[in-house]
Amino acid sequence: MELRKGDLVVCTAGREKDRLMCVADFDGKYVYVCDGKERKFNNPKRKNPKHVVKTEKHLTDNMFSTDRALRKALSKEV
Repeated sequence: MELRKGDLVVCTAGREKDRLMCVADFDGKYVYVCDGKERKFNNPKRKNPKHVVKTEKHLTDNMFSTDRALRKALSKEV
């Protein structure tokens, strides 16, 4: 599964289970996701890539530049 910054994912494990989140960053081992409300963009949640499912949606850079814009974009996708 190839994840990019801005991809929308659904968490399948943990406290965020069944929640739609955006990929803020990634490294070789972990994916960092945020939703703009409980997980702010400047403090993303570190997740194992096995515990997220990629959706077909992707956000542009200006859609997740701030927490407010991210919340607005995610609410439209739900």
